[in-house]
Amino acid sequence: MSLSRHVDPEEIIHHLKDIRLQEKGSGSQRQNHLTPYNSSYASQEDIPKYKIPENGTPGDTVYAMLRDELDLDGRPNLNMASFVNTCIEKDAQKLFVENLGKNLSDNDEYPAMISFSDRRVSILAHLWGVQKGEKAIGTATVGSSEAVHLGGLAMKRRWQEKRRAEGKDAYKPNIIMGANAQVALEKFARYFDVEARILPVSAQSNYCLDPALVKENLDENTIGVFVILGSTYTGHYEPVEEIHKILDDFESQTGIDIPIHVDAASGGFVAPFTYAKTGGQKWNFKLPRVKSINVSGHKYGLVTPDVGWIVWRDESFLPKHLIFELHYLGGTEYSYTLNFSRPGAQVIVQYYNLIHLGFQGYRAVVENCLSNARLLSKALEATGWYTCVSDIHRPPPQKQAGSGKSGGSSGYEGKNDDQSCFERSQNNDQKAESKESKTHASSSSSSSSLSSKDTPADENREEETSANYTPGLPVVSFRFTDEFQQEYPHVKQETVSLLMRARQWIIPNYALPPNEDQTEILRVVIRESFSFDLIDRFVTDLVRVTETLMENDEVDLSLLQQHQGRRRRPITKDDKRTQKEETEAEERKEEEKGKRMGEGIHRSVC
Repeated sequence: MSLSRHVDPEEIIHHLKDIRLQEKGSGSQRQNHLTPYNSSYASQEDIPKYKIPENGTPGDTVYAMLRDELDLDGRPNLNMASFVNTCIEKDAQKLFVENLGKNLSDNDEYPAMISFSDRRVSILAHLWGVQKGEKAIGTATVGSSEAVHLGGLAMKRRWQEKRRAEGKDAYKPNIIMGANAQVALEKFARYFDVEARILPVSAQSNYCLDPALVKENLDENTIGVFVILGSTYTGHYEPVEEIHKILDDFESQTGIDIPIHVDAASGGFVAPFTYAKTGGQKWNFKLPRVKSINVSGHKYGLVTPDVGWIVWRDESFLPKHLIFELHYLGGTEYSYTLNFSRPGAQVIVQYYNLIHLGFQGYRAVVENCLSNARLLSKALEATGWYTCVSDIHRPPPQKQAGSGKSGGSSGYEGKNDDQSCFERSQNNDQKAESKESKTHASSSSSSSSLSSKDTPADENREEETSANYTPGLPVVSFRFTDEFQQEYPHVKQETVSLLMRARQWIIPNYALPPNEDQTEILRVVIRESFSFDLIDRFVTDLVRVTETLMENDEVDLSLLQQHQGRRRRPITKDDKRTQKEETEAEERKEEEKGKRMGEGIHRSVC
């Protein structure tokens, strides 16, 4: 497997190995107690990669070899690119290991584990506002991808059944989603032969599904709308209630009933527990058109991969012909998943978390993540080099004095009448949450051991919560400011990502969705394990990396800006000389300006 178009490293190693063995004569030295591994896999021997070896080798040796190669991977705790949880508590780890061998599909053999799964579905249904008299139904899945596919498939089959009952064709279904949709949503459409109407996003729609465009793309063949509670790009919540109202209006005009599936892969374990909720908007089963919701247990559900969940508000919304009755291993099982055999240990850990942490425990975890995300956001913008596209560190639109704008540097300039549902909705849920937040702050203040006269003024303030800020996921998406890009056009965000990787931080740099893909963002996902100390370290390293790039010219940075995955022609000495000559005048100007950033920001506490 070659790493380059013109260099095959494996061929080089094999050639040098053959020369070495010829120089040493026979293979008499293949066992050498000085080599790292006291086995046939000494330094003279190949480690088999693509074919099974003729003979086995001791387990401890294989363990050491694989561990050495896995050391080349990034550190999960410093992987800020992923939403996936990277750590679980010790007791949960014990439960996980003790149940590794259990198959979730073996209902008759593992009744306790299956019972945990059923209880888990009930907990989620109530957490998401299932209505009285409804019989919620759901299942564990292999991540949110399978859950999304099941939700979309149920909508397609219900649409087909209705069309056929009306004597109409059912051959051209379509589904609506934003261009910010995770690939699993688009996969559903492609795999299950549904036209994907992927609507462009904009700064005005917070790079999310635009309700105005939804209205323009509805027709009798629309099986449903995928609405995302927590965009992976910027962490914004899509306006479920506003889209719900548009679908209500569409039905009143046409008689066509279109449902919603909420992809709450990340937000399903965030919004219910925060004081901010979704800023007053409804998003769950309190809205009649929301027929199904999915969530990833291995994200903010605090389980390791790969567990997801889907819940239908009532069993009537899961078509019966999607349910298989299986007589297997002496028992009867009802299956409506795409996968059959799948691990059950994560389901047990999920149930452990829910009982162990409870509502307030999850709230403490998520509120802390949001607090750390706000701290990082403010620290980044305090440098003057970066601006945040995410908005969780900004007051909600209705709290910004003298303006109907969001005030965010993402370019969001407020909403027109069709987009103002978020700002208008000051319903009872929001008022109750505001009251709860104030009560929480008051009780926290009153429990202090210091009297008011002995407490410093800044310690006497009400405790800040997510209710004071724009709702969203604990995600920090940021980019260079326009001023920075004008002054340092040769410095690329891609290079920042690569140099941070050299310091073991994994932060992706990628373009926003189509229609806005001229803008690139760096994104950091704040998980439970991302502590205050790590924020301090992260900001310090980012500042140093940025200053290093600012202090080097375009020629010096040209080699760094060759992305790992792109096979570009190596820059020769002649190329460098030519580039240097072309930029000589600019370099003289830079030298006259002197050092630009003598006093950078080196701490996150700013």
